[in-house]
Amino acid sequence: MGLFDGLALSVFKKAQSRISFYQMTAPFRTQKDFLSRFFEGCYFSSAEPGFAVKFDYRTNQIRLFQLITIPEKKGFDVLVVGAGPSGARAALRAAELGARVGLIDRVRIGGTCTNTGCVPTRVLAVTARLLRDIRSAGLYGIEVSDPKLLWSRTLARVQEVVQEVLAKKQTEERILASGGHVFFEGSARFISQKVLQLADTKRELHAEKIILCVGGKARRPNIDGVELGIVPEELFSLQQMPKSIAIIGSGYTGVQVCTIMNAFGSQVTLLDVAPVIVPSADEMVSTVLRDRFEALGVVVVTDIEAVERIEMTENGMRRLHFRKAGEHRVIEVEAVLLCLGWPAALEDIGTEAIGLETERGFLKVNRFMQTNLEHIFAAGDVHGRDMLVQGAHFEAMVAAENAVLGASLEHRSELLPSGGFTDPDHAGVGLTERAASLEKLDFTSASISYANLDRAIIDGRKHGFVKLIADRQTGRLLGAHAIGENALELIQGLAISMSAGVTLGILASTRLSYPTYSSIVGELARRMLAQNSAPTNEGLLR
Repeated sequence: MGLFDGLALSVFKKAQSRISFYQMTAPFRTQKDFLSRFFEGCYFSSAEPGFAVKFDYRTNQIRLFQLITIPEKKGFDVLVVGAGPSGARAALRAAELGARVGLIDRVRIGGTCTNTGCVPTRVLAVTARLLRDIRSAGLYGIEVSDPKLLWSRTLARVQEVVQEVLAKKQTEERILASGGHVFFEGSARFISQKVLQLADTKRELHAEKIILCVGGKARRPNIDGVELGIVPEELFSLQQMPKSIAIIGSGYTGVQVCTIMNAFGSQVTLLDVAPVIVPSADEMVSTVLRDRFEALGVVVVTDIEAVERIEMTENGMRRLHFRKAGEHRVIEVEAVLLCLGWPAALEDIGTEAIGLETERGFLKVNRFMQTNLEHIFAAGDVHGRDMLVQGAHFEAMVAAENAVLGASLEHRSELLPSGGFTDPDHAGVGLTERAASLEKLDFTSASISYANLDRAIIDGRKHGFVKLIADRQTGRLLGAHAIGENALELIQGLAISMSAGVTLGILASTRLSYPTYSSIVGELARRMLAQNSAPTNEGLLR
């Protein structure tokens, strides 16, 4: 038996002795079968000193790695805590700038977004969209039987996509190639302002600069029976699709899951304390989305005063108690999903012990992504600002550059497109009309229905609209909002236009392909120009 086989066998036997708490649903035929089932993507120490092994699901092979030893006093130039979107990006950027980098995570690369958040939820959204399209195939002369969701196969597809996305990024390989190191040894905790201890191994790591990218966690309300509810990441642990579900919270996550569960055949009740759903979106977007949900059979309940408790009934249902308009109300469903926010995951890192300042449970940072301790930076959900992956990526770049080169690069988040994969999609960037009014800006705005768009008619997707908000004098775009088929992709182009200072006149004179969804933007710009007086048009056309 060679060294490679010996290492694999030692890890296999060691791991077998340590996972008795797992429910075994099928016997392991081989070492690779075992490793692929439970430990794909993870590193394991071996009986051979100085080496570790890792199962590579891409090649179905066990790979050999030499373990690194960190001189205790030398340490790192930059330590990044958390390997989600912001942490991985920060580590890579710091390494590109020549820093000696260490990246820490409890388990693996990818964070919530890739492993249990954005990526797997988008796979479910694709599945929902496919079901919708198949059900409407008869409009185009295609005869199909009623599609059936096979939940176990859907979950398998989710994991296939997650693993492919992780493999494509090659974050670990790129960091190691730069001379950096990656640690999957449990959570990290400050034992001094420049030293972190890893929970599983008690290894102590020293760094001159530290970037905290520990992300957040789903909020669970302090109510009786909260343990009977689930949070979004636990959707992927459901053994079967519930026939009915109450979703508490109608932010971006809540409405996306609402669309998915409705398409999968669940009876959905969507509840929120706000007067509208997706309260951060444009008001017209919120109204159209609610109308669409209700047309699809979703029960939408807004302006609730409080969720009081969750109980288990004798037949295994969840009984949800809440108050609305001063009245006590009750609904019974098979599942309750809690989409109530995303506080920072700071409870185990020891921020108080070293004097890191927080506000509303999030780290306080300045425009350089710097905390009150000038050698410690933060990016991503941990500071509670943008709470979006696209924002976290740029925050990470700013934090990394400032950590390595000195705090001089400022972070700006005025243009941050957001939205959700609902049915139909919704998205926005820049100011809403309400925000523009509060800032007392002189602006003009207009919207155009998808029913006026030839492509939407061709596709049978006439629900929705696009709205543009522009400075009345200069014609520069201040905001863009949409709901409808491909709205998220359409808004990305408008975000680029806004970053470049594009005016209504430029949009109106740009030749856009026909028939496309994007062509609606040019038509709307031309209408807005025509609606304004000649003196105003002189500015708008520039």
